[in-house]
Amino acid sequence: MHEEAIRKADVLIEALRYIRSFQGRTTVLKLGGSLMEDPEALRALLVDVVFMQAIGMRPVIVHGGGKAISAAMARVGLEPKWVQGRRYTDDATLEIVARVLADEINVDIVRHINKYGGRAAGMHHKTTQCLYGKRLTLNDETGGEVDLGRVGEVDEVDVAPIENLCLAGVVPVLPSLAEDDDGGLLNVNADTAAAAVAMAMGAEKLVFLTDTPGILRDRRDPDSLIPELTPEGVRDLIEQGTIDKGMIPKVEACLDSLYHGVKKVHIIDGRLRHSLLIEVFTTTGIGTEIALEEVSNDGLVRRRPVAARL
Repeated sequence: MHEEAIRKADVLIEALRYIRSFQGRTTVLKLGGSLMEDPEALRALLVDVVFMQAIGMRPVIVHGGGKAISAAMARVGLEPKWVQGRRYTDDATLEIVARVLADEINVDIVRHINKYGGRAAGMHHKTTQCLYGKRLTLNDETGGEVDLGRVGEVDEVDVAPIENLCLAGVVPVLPSLAEDDDGGLLNVNADTAAAAVAMAMGAEKLVFLTDTPGILRDRRDPDSLIPELTPEGVRDLIEQGTIDKGMIPKVEACLDSLYHGVKKVHIIDGRLRHSLLIEVFTTTGIGTEIALEEVSNDGLVRRRPVAARL
């Protein structure tokens, strides 16, 4: 019994220097993937968020809800249309996107954080809108413009209301919806929305909570996890095809945030119980960490001593 108590005390001591370093610092958490469909995993994650808030950190949540949106569309007979990996968003689709994100998922996250002893508030077009943007324009193979409907990208973040909630000990929860110049809504990729929030707030960390262990050398082998990378290493993996498809926009958002002041970016499996706390408060972590650093020719960084990882 004493050995178990000592082990727990050792864990707390290991976490202490991280707790001291991150007090009063902003960490932006992006929630997405199958995590959003797993009530037990989401519950454990939000308990971690309450813990972070309780020790003086300032967590900010940005979330999507792709699978829930697709399910809601199916219930009314709408077939999702994808253009270059993005959901084509006409007016009917946008209505469903806004309802699912703001009225269902956002409300549920806020309710659970409050239930577990924290304080949270949703920030969107029905409360306080903080994300503003413009329509996203893409080109096809011939250089012609691709119509995505009301799909957008964030080009402005109203930081003050978010910071005010953080200072008051409240977790801001933002869905990936932006408002355009005409006051209409835009459906925004949640990864890029989270990166925009992290950059605007000068966040200490940006954490992508996904349904994968991190960046893998072989996606079929969880043991091939790459614990740390630099931007150079990320680009090499893209060129090799190791990072492809839907992971490319995610890592591009990671790199963009690093180049604009975010200190570290983490990609972890949010389905694993307490993965967020393990990644943030332990020496070894559990997912992939990306940071701007000088490293060896292969672009990889080995796990560093505690003091270097802070």
